[in-house]
Amino acid sequence: MYTRERLLKYPYFEEVFRSGDGSNVVDSLTGLISRQHMMGFIQHLIKCRIPFTLALMDLDNFKFINDTYGHKIGDGVLAGLSNDLERYLSDYGVAGRFGGDEFLIVNFRDHAYDEIKAFFAGLYSDYNVLRKNIDLGECEPFVTGTIGSAVFPEDAQDYTALFSLVDKALYRGKTKGRNCYIIYVEEKHKDISIQQLAARSIYTIFHELSCGFDSCSRLSDKLKALHDILADDMRITDLYYVGRDNQFRNVSCGVSLGEVKDLDRLIRDDIYTTNEIKHIEPQSPSMYALCRKREFETVLVIRIGIQDETFGYLVCAEPKTLRIWQDDEYAIMFFAARMLAVYVQASGEKI
Repeated sequence: MYTRERLLKYPYFEEVFRSGDGSNVVDSLTGLISRQHMMGFIQHLIKCRIPFTLALMDLDNFKFINDTYGHKIGDGVLAGLSNDLERYLSDYGVAGRFGGDEFLIVNFRDHAYDEIKAFFAGLYSDYNVLRKNIDLGECEPFVTGTIGSAVFPEDAQDYTALFSLVDKALYRGKTKGRNCYIIYVEEKHKDISIQQLAARSIYTIFHELSCGFDSCSRLSDKLKALHDILADDMRITDLYYVGRDNQFRNVSCGVSLGEVKDLDRLIRDDIYTTNEIKHIEPQSPSMYALCRKREFETVLVIRIGIQDETFGYLVCAEPKTLRIWQDDEYAIMFFAARMLAVYVQASGEKI
């Protein structure tokens, strides 16, 4: 928890306490700076032309934690994460609660791209703040978050513009699958708008998938058409498939990465997903061995089948990434797999 003594080194908070208006500087639940004073602090830094990196962190699927474990556990997650964040940030910055499960981070030390990248990489690794279980006694929720960041005054010259870039970077991270950080880079992100990122509805993606699929005559070409659309929309590293010969193949080039003989033991209700591959080993040792060899950490498997007949499997497997798949991504992958199943059943062509 931030104390009066720690905050007095900053002129903004020194003035707040001197004026006698310091009763709500610290958020009662998290122990971080309250929204009101975090925003005031940022505006003060900009007015004084003090360089800093601003980041907005949004916890992934926090509603699921509240709905599954209850709000008491949700509050425990927020408090535990806030304590870890304050400790990790140390004395070269300040963290505040922006609202609900969103947090603001002001970093005075790291302004260059590589420095910011190293800061976030540490935040996501070694069980520092994110991508870890928070022990609350009765349960240990696994917590991840998505972060967008930008630098003042390098990226933006005023308060409104800075928040706009941070918000855009955060939204970009959400469209990439969450559980990641995006550092604003003008060359990459200047022409992206939140409206553009949000504009592609599931209907639009389904339509593109079906058009691309129908435009190809051979199964290999249909798979590649699906790969190109899914790679762009879901931001997956690659798309794989397993056919009746049990070979785990890369869709883009058709090369087998190895044999997977027991993948069917993982599947329940057409879909299997995990971001802890150790859970794969008991049911599918061969798939587990392949994941270990390729350093896959997040796996999504969709059955290509109709009713009780299975023709193969589509697989998204991300190396060195703990990704949380979203409901619309399940729907997109299921739609792609069902198109393949209908085609294979009608044509007799083997996957």
